[in-house]
Amino acid sequence: MTDVEHEALVADVFSAACASRAVLDHVTGRWGALALVALHDGVFRFNALRRRVQGVSEKMLAQTLQALERDGFVHREARPTIPPHVEYSLTPAGQEVARRLMGLIEVLEASVPEVMAAQARYDAAKAAGA
Repeated sequence: MTDVEHEALVADVFSAACASRAVLDHVTGRWGALALVALHDGVFRFNALRRRVQGVSEKMLAQTLQALERDGFVHREARPTIPPHVEYSLTPAGQEVARRLMGLIEVLEASVPEVMAAQARYDAAKAAGA
């Protein structure tokens, strides 16, 4: 794709063929969102990031970081030492996405009591056959 074609590209997440759908999946998937927000706190080595994002497998975190690096949200720096020293950080685009995700997470965390009450009402209504 030439620079002119790239500049003329119009992204439409509602279009099945739009590349933004894959990027949206990378960012809003459970592990992508958590990795981005964790990296907003600073630079992490792989295992430290894995400990921060509890529950993610080594394989899933590696795949997630590769996708986010490919999308331009994560920077991977490998230092040629023994053992290898690899650090992950956010690019400016990754910082912007993480900042916005943090806002969403704050709203969700603040809404937990209301969400749990709504779930209990829903479950009770379903159990009662309503």
